[in-house]
Order: sequence, then structure tokens, then C-alpha cells
Amino acid sequence: MKRTGKSGDETLLEQAARTGSLDTVAPPPLAERMRPRSLGEIVGQDHLLGPGRWLGRALAADAFPSLILWGPPGVGKTTIARVLAEATKRRFVPFSAVLSGVPELRTLLAEAEENRRFRALGTVLFVDEIHRFNRAQQDAFLPHVERGTITLIGATTENPAFSVNAAVLSRATVARLEPLLQSDLEQLLSRALADSERGLGKLGMSMAPTALAAVARAADGDARRALGLLELAVLRAKERGAAGPVELEHLEGLLDAVSLRHDKEGDQHYDLLSAFIKSMRGTDPDAAVYYLMRMIEAGEDPLAILRRMIIFASEDVGNADPRALPLAVAADEAFRRTGLPEGLYALTHACLFLASCPKSGAVGPAFRGAQRLIRERGALSIPQKLRNAPTELARSLGHGAGYRSPHDDPRGYLPGETYLPDELVGTELYLPTDHGLEHAIKEKLALVRAQRGGPGK
Repeated sequence: MKRTGKSGDETLLEQAARTGSLDTVAPPPLAERMRPRSLGEIVGQDHLLGPGRWLGRALAADAFPSLILWGPPGVGKTTIARVLAEATKRRFVPFSAVLSGVPELRTLLAEAEENRRFRALGTVLFVDEIHRFNRAQQDAFLPHVERGTITLIGATTENPAFSVNAAVLSRATVARLEPLLQSDLEQLLSRALADSERGLGKLGMSMAPTALAAVARAADGDARRALGLLELAVLRAKERGAAGPVELEHLEGLLDAVSLRHDKEGDQHYDLLSAFIKSMRGTDPDAAVYYLMRMIEAGEDPLAILRRMIIFASEDVGNADPRALPLAVAADEAFRRTGLPEGLYALTHACLFLASCPKSGAVGPAFRGAQRLIRERGALSIPQKLRNAPTELARSLGHGAGYRSPHDDPRGYLPGETYLPDELVGTELYLPTDHGLEHAIKEKLALVRAQRGGPGK
């Protein structure tokens, strides 16, 4: 972008550096100016583009398949698509599923066909937010992909297994992009500070390592956010007449509103919840409380977390420690009465207990096994001795006949007595573990079951 004035032909950024006036110029955002132009400029995603990785090999062979680039914002989906098109000498045609419609798509596809047939020029059609197309609209790409009219690159922040048509997925390779590491972002920010052509180099500003790290950390894996924060920090320091490097004090208030990447309806929500549950199940209270607070800090509903903890108390602890369920329920009640921030004590209390106590997964298989038997065998006859006998008529029909109370035996149970329908006698649905208090239950049941006869049929 050029602007001619008293100083002659100069870039807006150069004018900002010369005059020190930052209010009257509006260059493109730093993230757009610093967008990588070659594979070597891309930071991160080494699992795809690193030496010997499949996408890097495909690029070296001057060929790559249609792709679905899946990852959070600011990790390089658009950039990688542009670089792939440039490296293989194809036209890069961006298309937004939000801003454009089917008529515009037909025009682009016709142009791509004309270029393929008469100019031997390939087209990379980059469809941003492809998940926003419905399935019928996504199907419109299929014949053009199959004929080679276009190489489709779709970008999505949503799990493509749920948001992209199966027919499209079968013709494309899904590439999962990860959030950028702090070291990647620091490298990117340092490059932007030093770059005099596209970055902030003309401003002659530097940044203290602690401030640079703080910006990278606040960006939470998002390159676009990192560069935007850097630009704001440098311009603010310049406006305030900072003579030396940008220090942490210059960032005061700038990073306060930066939130963690978390979409309550998206993959990050489910990934965090999965990590939380699996950390508790794996008896790692340190990891469990870390993921708990990640969710809280990102705005997750504490009551939704408590609901999962109540389920966990029976699903993953069960009789290994019967205190788990009442404790989880009590934490839910306590949080409802106290709210934030005091409710964090009850929430964390329950999290640490559930993560630390012995585990048993025996409850789920017990009820699922019972459900399976009922569906497979139907409603088998209840033994007469177990039937209710509140009236003389019921007793005359044999209801309750032969029933003996285990309380009448000093052992607290009747050796050899059975309670399942006759066809299921010997079936074992509850299989206690050796963990925690359930070990004692296992020993007791082993003795009782051994006196009940063989397995049912």
C-alpha cells in the first residue's frame, strides 16, 4: 500500500515510523502482512509439514490430494492452503461458506473448468468454514473433484466426521492442525518485530523476553491473535513514547480480556471434558484439578461439570468407595447454595476426592448385562417365593410360599438360596474388583455364589 506525500512515495508503515503518528494510518493488520508466503515461513504443524511428513512429501512431489484442514482458529489453515497452491503453481480461489452462495460457486467452477481445459492450469478451491454448507451443497463439489476440475481444500473448526458429508470425506484427506506451541508463537512474534518489509521493524521497537512470552501465552495457540496483540502492544508503547523495549508494564490491561480458547459446543469443550474425566479415572488429582480449572476459567458451566462428577462417582468409583456418590451430590448442593467463587471449594473438594479414591467400573456392566438379558430372554417368570403376598388369595396361589428371611440366619444370608428366575440361576452380573472397599464385597459374594449352583443357561 503506497501513499504519496511531502516525503515522496513511501509505505504507510514507513510514514508511521518517520512521523511517529499512529492514529492517521491504517495498514493491513499485522497478521495479514506477516502471512507466510512459503513452506519455510510456516511455524508449527511439523506433524504434517516437517521433514518426511506426508503433506511435506506430497508437496515435494508437486501433487497433493483434496484436503479437509481441521483445527482451531489461527493455526494456519488458510495459509497452508495458499502455500500449497503457490508451490504447485495452481490458482488459489478462496470461497467463504458464510459470505458466498451457490451462484458464486457455479461461476468459480466454470472458470476452473475453462482454465483446466484451455490453459492446463489447475485450481485450488479453498472453502472456508466448509461445515456451514449443508450436505446437499457440499455434494456440489463432488463431480468437479472427481473430474480433476478442482483440488478442494476445506477448512473447518468442527469435527469433520460430524460436519462434513461422508461423500466429500471419502474423496479428501483429513489433516488435523494443532494449536501452535508457545515456542512457535514466540518465533513468529520475534520475526514480526524484526521484519522491516512486512512487520514492525521500521518502527524500531523491541520487546523484553518476558513481555514476548506473555503475549505468546495469552494468544493460546492462535497466531492471528498473537500478532494482533503484538501490534497493539507495540503501537501503544510507541504512542506513550517508550524509549526502550516493550516491557510487561506496557501490556497492562491489554491481556486482561484475552480468554482461553473454548467453544462450549465445539471440540475443545469435549476434549477438555474428556481430559478431566480420564484424569480422575487415572487417579491423577493434579491433572484433574488442572483441567477442571481450565474449564472454569474458559466459562464452562460449573453445574454441568458437577453433573459429570455425579455420574463419575457411580460409573468409575462405585463400591470401591461408596462415599464418592454422596460426596459428589453434596458438592452439587453446596455449589448451588454458594455460587462462585466460594463454590470452587466444594467443586475442587469433590474433584480431588474422586480422582484420589480407588476405582471400580463394575456398576455399568452390571446394569447393562441385566438389560441385555431382559432384551434377549424377555420377562422371565418371577419365582413364587419372591412374589408379593399381601392377601389370602395371593397366598392361596402360592405367592411367597417357601420364602425365608436371611435375617433369621446368623450369617445374614441363606446358603444356597437363589433369587433370579430359574433359567438364570448362577448368572453373575455384578463382578466386583479388588479395589478399595469392593475387595471385601468380592470376597463375600464369592462365598455366597459358590453355594448357589452352576451358571444359568
